[in-house]
Amino acid sequence: MSDLSFDLFWSFRSPYSYLATPRLRKIGEEYDVTINVRPVYPIAVRIPGFFKTVNPMWPPYLLTDTARIAEFENIPYGWPNPDPIVMDLASGEVPKDQPYIHRLTRLGVAATQAGKGIEFLSEVSRIIFGGDTPQWNEGSHLADATARAGLDLAELDAALLGEVADRALQRRRRPIRHCRELFRQFRHALARGLVQQRGDVHARERRRDDALRGVNSQIFDRIHRLPLPVI
Repeated sequence: MSDLSFDLFWSFRSPYSYLATPRLRKIGEEYDVTINVRPVYPIAVRIPGFFKTVNPMWPPYLLTDTARIAEFENIPYGWPNPDPIVMDLASGEVPKDQPYIHRLTRLGVAATQAGKGIEFLSEVSRIIFGGDTPQWNEGSHLADATARAGLDLAELDAALLGEVADRALQRRRRPIRHCRELFRQFRHALARGLVQQRGDVHARERRRDDALRGVNSQIFDRIHRLPLPVI
């Protein structure tokens, strides 16, 4: 690995990211430099409501500016079909359900971990923003682009599924059930007068009514009604 490196924060929805990628890839190939690819979610996801407040002149300017850059750099360019971000362009509404951007971004991370980050960004963004691959998300377009980057799409997807499964297993291992059992046992002991709020050394001599007078007897019902997980 080269001592010279830089971080590249890159979005699958940004035309500027796409237009800069050919030069970035060339830099990585021609110079002894390491490109630390950092795929990020686009602003539409990171800042809810952003496009509802943006200057209405900005989107047309963005389209004009990026088309000008593409022409100058001789880079194939057209707005994606489908857009990596599902949104209502008229209202700026961005629904929470996003079928493309999460997978794309995570694939970018997996490709980076496999040592082919800039290659993957280059090949995949070409089919998204190149203007000549309608429905880039269908058929073998994405798999073919991944193969040109020196990777296997099925293996990347499998890696992502493995990460999802690991996170789900970790969540299941949280002591939710154990906490519930502790609450149940403590409530039972409280009802029998075996414990009280301040742990009196004479607690065993106290009965149910004595204990309930020193504690909020409804707190465990309220905790039980809270949405899980509650730790």
